[in-house]
Parts: sequence; C-alpha cells; structure tokens
Amino acid sequence: MDKKPNVFARIKNWFIDMKAELKRVVWPSFKKVRQNTLVVLIFVLVVGAVIWILDALFSGAMSLLINR
Repeated sequence: MDKKPNVFARIKNWFIDMKAELKRVVWPSFKKVRQNTLVVLIFVLVVGAVIWILDALFSGAMSLLINR
C-alpha cells in the first residue's frame, strides 16, 4: 500500500498544480472587464429600483389595509 505524502508535500504539490492551471487561463481584456462591470452595475441599479418601487407599493397597500 502506498503511503500518503506528508502535509507539506501535499501543500507544495497543490501550489505547483495551481500555478500550472493558472498558466492555462485565458484572461479577459481590460475592455471586456469594463464592459461586464458596466452591465453588472446597470443590472444592480435596475433591480434595486424595481425592489424600491415594489416596497413602496406594498407599504402603501399595507398601510391602507391596517388603517381601514
């Protein structure tokens, strides 16, 4: 039965494997990162506005029901 390498050898191998994987990554260009960031920010603003409007509508409806 093969003996498992000690913890330090396993950590060293993990870092070696991680470095090899990172060399294969295709990193996006700055233009693509900026474009994706803009899309995310716009989406967050739209979703926040929708939640704000729904909250105002539901709050108004609840106050009408409670004060009746």
